[in-house]
Amino acid sequence: MEQKKLALALQGGGSHGAITWGVLDRLLEEENIDLEGFSGTSAGAMNAAVLAYGLHISGRDKAKSLLDQFWRRVAESAALSPVQPALWDLLFGGGNMDYSPGFMAAEAASMFVSPYQFNPLGVNPLRDILADLVDFEALRHCNVTQLFVCATNVRRGRAKVFDLPHISVDAVMASACLPEVFKAVTIDGEDYWDGGFMGNPPIYPLIDAGCQDVLLVQINPINIDRTPQTSSEIRDRVNELSFNSSLMLEMRRIAFVDKLLSSGVDLGAPFHKVFIHHINPEAEVQGLNLSSKLNANWQFLLRLKAIGREKAEAWLARHSDQIGVASSCNIRETFL
Repeated sequence: MEQKKLALALQGGGSHGAITWGVLDRLLEEENIDLEGFSGTSAGAMNAAVLAYGLHISGRDKAKSLLDQFWRRVAESAALSPVQPALWDLLFGGGNMDYSPGFMAAEAASMFVSPYQFNPLGVNPLRDILADLVDFEALRHCNVTQLFVCATNVRRGRAKVFDLPHISVDAVMASACLPEVFKAVTIDGEDYWDGGFMGNPPIYPLIDAGCQDVLLVQINPINIDRTPQTSSEIRDRVNELSFNSSLMLEMRRIAFVDKLLSSGVDLGAPFHKVFIHHINPEAEVQGLNLSSKLNANWQFLLRLKAIGREKAEAWLARHSDQIGVASSCNIRETFL
């Protein structure tokens, strides 16, 4: 069977990153698809780092196993948190935590106190999980794939992309540093917040690295069914728009360059023809609000994983033959 190369751009979105886990789990079963590079932000960066490390040390089966371990340990850690779905949420919330006293208390507190006050030591259980599962020193010497992780430089207001030689647990935690919850992560004297503000996820590092086919796994919906009316619905939509804005702009630039290349304009290196593919479980996440992105209940994570596997299965059935041939995503219809 012909070997195909595919790079993955993995969006962030809290526990909705378990959807991406499902996508990756299914793609790893395709022996003829060589996953040549990953770009990730926030939860996408965590998925990418764990996956790349697994591929580096022992191949596809190890990568699948490490992803399973990572998300199971996320759920185990979350079970000790005061932010838990209430009984009513479990029965009727569908993954949301609208009735969770812990979530409501945390949301209210974030309006008046910062993590520099309520979490001055910067405790983050995810850091311990990542450091335990991934040997970042070994990962920096990975030669089986490429890895790019995006964070936001707080003072300079721009994206910072960490490549393999500069990857670390701090870089991944910086990529997932929500400023309302965690203190900024300091690396080499610079402070970083969540990469979603500036690149969610960045695609250009994969293009600059020479990748021709890029599969974007997007977990924040572009379209919604109706205009938000309540204050919580408005906040949710503002969050989605904010964390999609950099992606929308980058896709516009990719479409512009593609138009020039298709018309015969020689732009020189590093510009080259890129085929864009897209998985977005937009319909499946309709009704899930911001609180669900903090819900790491194991059964909910498994449900999200199943959605990811189903979306990947459908994409493979319809579009795997387009890898290396053409884009399966109409950028103008989807993003412009």
